Amino acid sequence: MILFLAARPVTSPPVRPTPRRARTPSRRRARFRSRLRFLAPYRRIFAVPGARAFTAANLLARLPMGMLSVSAVLMIAGSRGSYALAGAVTATGLAATALAGPWTARLVDRHGQARIAVPATALAVLGSLALLLCVHYGAPDWTLFACYAATATTPNTGGLSRARWAHLFRDDPAARHTANSFEQAADELCFLLGPVLATLLCTTLAPEAGTAVAAALLLTGVLLFTAQRRTEPPVSPAPATGRTRSPLRLPGLPPLLATFLATGAVFGSLEVVTIAFADGHGLRSAAGALLALQAAGSCAAGLLYGLRRQTGRARHRFLCCTAAMAALMLLPLLAATTGGPATLAVALLPAGMATAPTMVTGMGLVQSLTPPGRLNEGMTLAVTALLGGIAAGSAGGGWAIDHLGGAGAAYGVPAAAAALAAAVTLLGTRRRPACPPAPAG
Repeated sequence: MILFLAARPVTSPPVRPTPRRARTPSRRRARFRSRLRFLAPYRRIFAVPGARAFTAANLLARLPMGMLSVSAVLMIAGSRGSYALAGAVTATGLAATALAGPWTARLVDRHGQARIAVPATALAVLGSLALLLCVHYGAPDWTLFACYAATATTPNTGGLSRARWAHLFRDDPAARHTANSFEQAADELCFLLGPVLATLLCTTLAPEAGTAVAAALLLTGVLLFTAQRRTEPPVSPAPATGRTRSPLRLPGLPPLLATFLATGAVFGSLEVVTIAFADGHGLRSAAGALLALQAAGSCAAGLLYGLRRQTGRARHRFLCCTAAMAALMLLPLLAATTGGPATLAVALLPAGMATAPTMVTGMGLVQSLTPPGRLNEGMTLAVTALLGGIAAGSAGGGWAIDHLGGAGAAYGVPAAAAALAAAVTLLGTRRRPACPPAPAG
């Protein structure tokens, strides 16, 4: 028995591999969140109840801002055969908006967003539809000017959204900076997609399709936006004297508006000159793609700028942003004078990376200088200055194309406008009165 047991081979039990612990959904979720930790500032602002709802509605209402003018040009030029008439009609609407916009914003501050924005939008939509009918049925030319001027009551939808962020984060400058950066990126995205959508609708469906869709989107978006009442900022009571002081008289705001005017000239001239440059090289259809590169660079820079922690004084940051914009706007000038469309495409992407930080910091300064009860009016004045600069820049860019020997040299117009913006900001920073010294003890 002993020999039998000794003869049996001694075998150890098989070693089973230790099973790996399965990754639970909670662990996978934690890993995913750790990878997106750098987006914490944006997750923080959108965690506020109601923020996602009013933002989505406002994006729907803001998209037509990049569609209306392009749709009107294509519709009028396609039916009347005159780009001069189309440009004159849109310029009239731009001038009317510059006059009526601040008054509409003042009424919004006084009576609330829902009570003013909805009827103002309805009147603007009626003007767009009347323009559509006049073009379709061959009405006299003067009716086109009257109808498009009626669209001037369109509220500043971007300003309405920024006013909500300013109210929600009135005691949190870092969150306001992130929200302003997101709003600027949203502006760039809407003005990037709006013209593309308008051109697609007008050229594939009907010349009137772009205007009709833009009007429907505008009205729907404003109705959905104003329905979000819990995030709406409170109204400002009327002063006891019955007279209100215009934000234009606030110290520090006029130089800031002058910078916005010069920045708008950068946008307007860059658009006209880029279209002419592409047309001169037989690539007119590629002009939209070239401009999209500039807008994409600005959109990406705006989002990244919102993640950056702000240090130092806002005016010094604004000066640095305008100086960077002046330096980067030299890139398209060098590319257009030394190379072709491919070289220009490479230069336009970084050229737009300073415009969004400039706008974000500038809008933050407007919010800090304007009283809470006049915030919509103050931001609308900034947009009005920007629109005026766009009109002046478009005219200046067109003149330079005809008188400076082509579109290559005409890129000096946006470069000069950016340099002017930096110079105005520098003068405004130096002339700002210093605070009086504190008394001893």
